[in-house]
Amino acid sequence: MEQFRNIGIIGRLGSSQVIETVRRLKKFLSSRGIAIMLDEPIAELLPGHGMQVCSKKMMGEICDLVIVVGGDGSLLGAARALARYKVPVLGVNRGSLGFLTDIRPDQLEEKVAEVLDGQYTVESRFLLECVVRRGETPIGQADALNDIILHPGKSTRMIEFELFIEGQFVCSQKADGLIVATPTGSTAYALSAGGPIMHPKLDAMVVVPMYPHTLSSRPMVVDGNSELKIVVSHDMSIYPQVSCDGQNHVTCAPGDTITIYKKAQKLRLIHPLDHNFYEVCRTKLGWGSRLGGHD
Repeated sequence: MEQFRNIGIIGRLGSSQVIETVRRLKKFLSSRGIAIMLDEPIAELLPGHGMQVCSKKMMGEICDLVIVVGGDGSLLGAARALARYKVPVLGVNRGSLGFLTDIRPDQLEEKVAEVLDGQYTVESRFLLECVVRRGETPIGQADALNDIILHPGKSTRMIEFELFIEGQFVCSQKADGLIVATPTGSTAYALSAGGPIMHPKLDAMVVVPMYPHTLSSRPMVVDGNSELKIVVSHDMSIYPQVSCDGQNHVTCAPGDTITIYKKAQKLRLIHPLDHNFYEVCRTKLGWGSRLGGHD
C-alpha cells in the first residue's frame, strides 16, 4: 500500500458544515505528521490556517492523496482535474446522496486513520471525453466522470439527432435529449431517465434516450471502448447544449457533431475496506432490507 505523506484537501464552497469538517480533517492530519496542502478557494475561507496553498494542478503533481470534502458534485470536479495525475482521491460526504463520497462526518477520524494505515481499496473509474465539431473545426471539449448529456437547454422543444456507434448508424431520434453515462454515472441522471444500474467495475457505457418520441427507444449498453457520434439535425431551429457532469456546457448549432469516447487517464478512487457498492445502492436508493428484518 502507498504511504500518504503529502495530502491535499478540496472542499465545497458555500457550506459551513464543509468548513467545520475541513478544520477537523486538518487538525487530525497534522496530528499524524502529514504535510497538508489546501485548495486555493477553500483556503480563503480559513484565515490563519498556516497550511500550504496550491492549485488543483499543483496538488495533482505533488500530493500522494487528495481528500474531497463535499458531495458527489465536488468529487466530480476534482476527478476531472486530477485524473491525469493518477493521484488517488478519497471522498468525505457533506452532501446528500454520496455515491462517490463514502466517509460520513461522524466517521471522519476513524476512517481516514484506516486509510493512512493502509486499510483501503482502490478502484479505477474511467471518464468520458467529448468533442463538439462544427464542420471539421472543434468548438468545444470537456471531460465527464458521470455523463455527457445532449439537451435542449432553455428551450422546451424536442431535439432531432442521429446516433452512430463505432461508425455504424444506429438510429435517428426525436427526443428531449440523450444521456451517455459511465458505470459511475449510471446511478445519476441516467437512472432517473430509466437507465440500468451498472456495477462500477464494468467496462461499458449506457446510452439513454430522454423522453423519446418513439416509444420503442430503450436504453442500450455498449462496450466501454466504443466511439459514439451524435449528429444534430440540420433542420433544427434551436441550439441544444452538451453538458458534461452538469458542470461544463457547450452550445451546439444545427449540423454540429458530438464525438464521445473513453478518456485515456482514469480516476483512482479510494474506499475504506468495508465499502460495499450494493449496500450503498440499498441505503441511498431506499431498497428494502432482507426478509425477517435482517440487514
